[in-house]
Amino acid sequence: MRLRLPRWTTTIHGQITAVIFACLIIAFVIGSTLERWVRNEYNAPDLEAMSARISAIASVLAEATAEERKVVLAAANRGGQALSLRPLSYFDDVTTSSPDEPLVQVAIDRLLPPEDWPVPFGGWRTFVDGKRVLAAKVDAHTLVVMELQPDSFLRNDALRFGSNYLVATVTLIILFSVFAVWAITRPLRRIASSAMKADISVGSAPFEERGSVEIVTLARALNAMQNRISTMVEARTRMLRGISHDLRTPLTRLRLRAERVKEQEVREALLSDIERIDRLLKESLGYLRDNHQQEAFQRADLASILQTVCDEFADMGHKVSYSGPARMVANFKPLALTRAVTNLCENGVKFATKLDVELRTDGRHAIIDVMDNGPGIPEEYRSRVLEPFFKMDAARGNPDAGFGLGLSIVTEIIQGHGGKLELLDRRPNGLTATITLALSRA
Repeated sequence: MRLRLPRWTTTIHGQITAVIFACLIIAFVIGSTLERWVRNEYNAPDLEAMSARISAIASVLAEATAEERKVVLAAANRGGQALSLRPLSYFDDVTTSSPDEPLVQVAIDRLLPPEDWPVPFGGWRTFVDGKRVLAAKVDAHTLVVMELQPDSFLRNDALRFGSNYLVATVTLIILFSVFAVWAITRPLRRIASSAMKADISVGSAPFEERGSVEIVTLARALNAMQNRISTMVEARTRMLRGISHDLRTPLTRLRLRAERVKEQEVREALLSDIERIDRLLKESLGYLRDNHQQEAFQRADLASILQTVCDEFADMGHKVSYSGPARMVANFKPLALTRAVTNLCENGVKFATKLDVELRTDGRHAIIDVMDNGPGIPEEYRSRVLEPFFKMDAARGNPDAGFGLGLSIVTEIIQGHGGKLELLDRRPNGLTATITLALSRA
């Protein structure tokens, strides 16, 4: 039979309350034990009790004769106390600190001062000739003074409160640290990791609904939001696919009719426009295909893929070369990454005469540089060219360069790998597209 916990223990508020309650119990038990142990190990003076004793003795001495005062002091000193009668001028050179005083004693007195009653004559911290003393006024001319042991810096009252404060503070820090990792930090890291790996495809819930009520509510809300986004994107994709597909039939009829036009100039212009529309449809359908999102990660040879892409472009007559290691095994989506590098190379050969693909590593990342000697991209446009359907016709000087989808596909693929795509200047001219991928992926 499974034990069912009260509902309040499944919330962060209830768990914090339980942590505080547990801390109080631990501080009470361990603090009392620690106090007894230290009190047995060390002879800890009780300044409050000493002050009360001196005040009581002073009140007795105030009513006694000179002979009786000697008897009272002798009786009081039988317990090992160093009591003596001093004139009031004894406190003319009193100080509140001593160069020989241990720093621990100063810290204890500052942080845990004694109670305010009864306050000794001159205060709780009085030193005469470097010795700490407690004093009480007997009459207008006389003081009863007690000299304290110089090495007794652990006071009984400070020990009593200090042990409880120390245990409570350490317990709170430990318990709240464990609680924060267990109930807050670890679940949030799990959600953040799932968010980094999640995509917009419709599938199983990416966020694990486990933990406190607040964490479960957050994960459930994120799963619902991801499902709504996926449904919306899927509906938009189906609509655009349908429109693109439906346009192919009338476009084919237009091509057949244009080919029957007798005027050559008009026929070539019509066929050129029809061809451009057909290319736009093909690129749009290619962009709407999200096969790279469904592809699974696997261990593959990244160097071999880059060499294959470069060889294919070289076979078509382009000056595309590869440099780098002959083998580099990493965890990635082979088809998707092949498509991304191919798109970069296609963009490069359109506007440049020479293309260099370089593979390197910094130990933790695989870095792919696709470098061309073309006109490059002005810095103010480098973020916009990654957006769908944005074209740099004016900068590239080629009105038939494409429809602005190639770099958008590359960006989505690299983001799906958890990597980074950067467009940088190449000296003396040209553009460098740098892809950074993690060599290991959890």
